[in-house]
Formats: sequence, C-alpha cells, structure tokens
Amino acid sequence: MKRILVVGGGLIGMRHVQAVQAHDGCTLVGLVDPDPSITTDTARFATMADVTAPVDGVIIATPTDLHATHGCEAAARGWHMLIEKPVAGTAQDAQILEDALARSQVKSLVGHHRRYHACVQHLKSLIADGVIGQVVNTTLIWAMRKPDAYFADNWRTFDGSPVMINLVHDIDLLRFCVGEISDAVALRGANRRDGGRVESGAIALAFDNGATGTISFADTAASPWGFEAATGENPNIGETGQDMLWITGTKGAVSFPSMTLWLGTEWGRAAQQSPIKPAQNVKPPLDAQLDHFLEVMEGAPPLIDVADAARTLDVAARIEEQLGTKNRSEPKNIRSA
Repeated sequence: MKRILVVGGGLIGMRHVQAVQAHDGCTLVGLVDPDPSITTDTARFATMADVTAPVDGVIIATPTDLHATHGCEAAARGWHMLIEKPVAGTAQDAQILEDALARSQVKSLVGHHRRYHACVQHLKSLIADGVIGQVVNTTLIWAMRKPDAYFADNWRTFDGSPVMINLVHDIDLLRFCVGEISDAVALRGANRRDGGRVESGAIALAFDNGATGTISFADTAASPWGFEAATGENPNIGETGQDMLWITGTKGAVSFPSMTLWLGTEWGRAAQQSPIKPAQNVKPPLDAQLDHFLEVMEGAPPLIDVADAARTLDVAARIEEQLGTKNRSEPKNIRSA
C-alpha cells in the first residue's frame, strides 16, 4: 500500500483526495492546505513541513505558481510526485524543478490526465497508423461560460487565464496526438467581464510535421464544444457529447471524440463515412492516472514527465504572453530549448 499525501484542497485537489481514498492500492496520509474551512474526513496539515507521518508519494494540486516550490520541497524529502498541470508557472521554474528531481532521484508524473482517455489513445494510434494519411490541419474549439462564482475571491480573478487553466490541456492533446508545435500566433478577444484577464481569443499553430491548426477559445461563451463537455470527464461540467476537434489528412479526416472517420481523396466524389467504434474508458482518467502514478513509483516510465510537460508549458506560456500584450508581430518559434 502506497502512502499518498495530497497538497492543495481546491476543485481538482479534492477529486484527488476522493480518488486516493477509493483506490485499493494506496492509502491517504492527509490533505495539506492552509485553509481550515475545507472539510474532509482525513488528517489535515497547514504545510508540508507539518507532515511527520511516512509518505511514499505526493499529489501536488496547488496554484500553478507554487508547483515548483512544493515540488522541490517534496523532492528534498524523497517523495515521488504527481504534479497537476501546468507543471510550473514559468519555464525557468520547470527547469529548477527538473534539476531538483535529478539530484534527488525522485520519480515524477505530470497531471495531463487526458492522455489516459481511451479515445485519446485511439486518436493517437489512428493518426500514427496513417489512416487519414499525413495530417494537414486541425481545428479545435474550447468554449464555455464559466459562472461568476468561479472567479470570486480567489487567484483566478486576476490570473485565471483559460490558456493556463484550460487550453494547456488542449495544447498537450495536440502535441500528444499530432506532433510537436513549432510556432504560434495568438489574437485576443474583447473582455466581457470586469477586469483585465484574458477571456477569449484565437490561435494559429504550426507543427514540426508541416501541419497547421487553429484553436478558438473563450470562458465567457455558452457552447456545447469543449473537451470536458464532449467527454463528460468533469463532474462539474455538463456533458453534451459534441465533437470539439476536427483533423484532416491527405487520405481522409476524423472528428473527435466521436471518432467519426471520413475517407476519400477525389473531390468529385463525396467523402465516405467509415464506421469506427470509439474506444471506451475502462476507468475514469483520474483513476487510471493514479494507477500509473503507483507504477511510476515502482520504476515504470512516466507517460508524461516534467521535461515533456515543460514543452507543453512553453507553448502555452508564449501564447499567453502574446495575448497579454496583444502582440500582432511575426510568429515566434516556441520549441523548448
């Protein structure tokens, strides 16, 4: 039985608490969070320094800017770690964390849990097997209207950009299934709420393999399109089952997550829909991720480690930089060093 500590009692942190409590391969040491109003039926600690019980692994689900600090503290104590996405607040912080992990020989896994969806694995395999030929372009939409309470009296009010909170998942999805992203240009939409947060925009992408793509996003727009709504993965977001990603190739096209496949290369003939049954999750992705974390602690290679997640972070950070400054200049190369 692995002894797991959860750090951070927010929305995702409490889901991790529940997952650990329900898992038959680990036991929950407790929850670290300075807010005494959080109610949970486990041991409570204000800081990691207060934890004296034995710990095998820690799940870090604190605000992004604290990930590197908490990760370094956990590494110093020899605790293997699962770090929520984004892996850190900046590329520099991610490198500091990576260096600390190397010194300590501690294992790491980053919480880009969409990689554990069976439909995501299915999409990756379909593209890798050349079923639609060489990828030509991708179109992705993430749009929902978050309630005002989501931003009330917390860090999201000032620093709650959907790029780092939400799109970082979509960027990782595209990297995982399509390929590395080399360039991006971002345009910022108008603010619909009070404050100076980034709320909406459009992004053009270039991939190393020659494909291009677009992302249209908003946390102020009501729509059925977005990964969480499409897959029903998040209990806080209503499921619509609508596709939110479309990928074209030289032999055909596919929409996701329905895995609707269209084949045909002659423009004089209509593309033909090819029946394909989407792969189904055996377990919820967070539970599958926890299974994998226990394996990583035993020496299995991580599906996504700090170095891999840092490349996703680098793309997201540079996009957010453009949106924050309303930059309309030439696209920047965003390959991580």
